[in-house]
Order: sequence, then structure tokens, then C-alpha cells
Amino acid sequence: MATYFSLAAAAGAGEETAEQVAEVTQNTVAEVGRLTQFLQDNIPQFIAFGVQVIFALIFFLIGRQLIKWVRKIVKHSFERSKADTGVAQFVDSLLKYGLYFLLIFSIAARFGVDTASVAALVASSGLTLGLALQGSLSNFAGGVLILLLKPFEVGDYIVEDTNQKEGTVKEIQIFYTKLSTIDNQTIVIPNGLLTNNSLTNATAKDERRLDLKISVSYEADLRAAKHLVEEIMTKDPCVMKEEGIQVFVEDLASSAVVIGARAWVKNEEYWPTKWRLLEEIKLKMDENGIVIPYQQVTVHLPEEKK
Repeated sequence: MATYFSLAAAAGAGEETAEQVAEVTQNTVAEVGRLTQFLQDNIPQFIAFGVQVIFALIFFLIGRQLIKWVRKIVKHSFERSKADTGVAQFVDSLLKYGLYFLLIFSIAARFGVDTASVAALVASSGLTLGLALQGSLSNFAGGVLILLLKPFEVGDYIVEDTNQKEGTVKEIQIFYTKLSTIDNQTIVIPNGLLTNNSLTNATAKDERRLDLKISVSYEADLRAAKHLVEEIMTKDPCVMKEEGIQVFVEDLASSAVVIGARAWVKNEEYWPTKWRLLEEIKLKMDENGIVIPYQQVTVHLPEEKK
């Protein structure tokens, strides 16, 4: 009897499992059917959307080539007119961003976006955009001021006094100015920072004053040392003799007499001349027995009383 009930229970469980499998199968078939019907109903829309995407990509690629062509024409126009390099770079950067914005706006309009609604939305959210883009707008205004007031131009060597960033100006763009350092690194500085803080333009003039400081010991012949420095600077071919050469006592320091020397050189010859003069002065002073002292402290002890 127990075996009979066990077989009956197993048969009932098997029938229940079969019913569940059949139900799941029916649900799956129904879902597949609905998905198939959805695809059949919307295939034209999918095809139309795919065609729009393809046309948008083609339109974007063609527009990008046209933008490059327009920028190249404008660049050649600036080169022929020998316009300022900074102005040319600024206009090129502005043209690039503006044309790409128009291109993307046109593609969005082709996809059915209501351009009037977009324009109204941008106009209504102008204050929010202005606050969000306050730094960028400040940098843009800074770029315009740099081009109008010309505190520096492409090719000038400048020092940003606040953060002590310095280098040769390579590009003036609508938001940033790029500097190239003497070790060939690139520094990117926001235009707003350059217009709101002080800076030093080391190459604003064709000539630059060269200042040297040379320390000699108190026991050295001061006149001989001054004469030696003046003679070396007079013989150097890059020193501008017509501007005058000055050699004088700069300071009576704790461990040395500091001799100052001033002369004028061309901007492009400033650093090579400075390095060459310092090396020549050191070698000549060694030859003439003039000591350049180390930092030192002399301690005098009182004699013991007898």
C-alpha cells in the first residue's frame, strides 16, 4: 500500500512539472511572438533611424573637412597679410569652436530637434550658463584683451609673477596661452590669469641689461679685480659697447666684496653671453690669483689672562 501511494505521488509530481514546463514554454513563445511583432511593426522606423545616423556621420565628416579647408584659407590669408601671429592663432581657435558648434547644431536639427526650442532654452538659461562658464568667459575676455593691449606677443619670453611660471609664448588661443620653457616643457596658462595678475615681459625690447655679481675676498686687489671684469666684458663681441659698461662695488658682504657689472646685450644673446662671461671671469681670476671666497665665519677667541 505504501508503495502504491509513493508511485501515485511521483506521478502527480511529474504531471505538475510537465504543466510548469508547458506554461514556461507557452510564455516564452508568447514573448518571442510579441518581440517579433514589435520588430515587424517598427522595422521601418529602425531603418529610417539608421539611414539618418549614416547621413549624419557623412554630413559630419564632410563638415569637418570643410572646416579644415576654411581654417587653412584664413590661415594663409593671415600669413600673406603678415598679421600678428597671436591674432592669427586666436582667430583660428575661435573659428574652429564656432564652426564645430554650427555643424553639430545643424546635425541635431536634421535629427528632428526643434532648433527654435533649443535657442529659447539657451536664451532662458543664459544666466545659469554665464555663472557656470564664468571662468571660461573670463579667459575668453582675457584673450581678447591680450590681443588688443598686446602686453606680449608670440615669441616673447614672459614671467607670470604670481606663480613664477615663465617661458616663450608659443600660442595665444581663445582660452589659454601656451608657453615653452627652456627645457622644452609646455606650460598652459589661462588668459584670465595673465590679464588679472602682473607679468614680466623680458623680451619687450630688443636690448636687455645684463647684471653680474662677482664676489672676491677682502684680501684681494679690488682695483685689479674690477679692471679684470671690465676688460673681459669689453672684449666680448656680444656686449654693446655703445651703451656703456659699468663695474662697481655692489656690496661689502660678511665674507666677500661683491663686484657688480652691468652691460647691454641683444635679447637673443642674453643667456649665452651671461654664461660665457661668468665662465671667463672665473678662469681669469684663477689665473691672476684673485680668490672667490666660500661662505665662512671667523671666530676670534680672547686670550687667556695670565
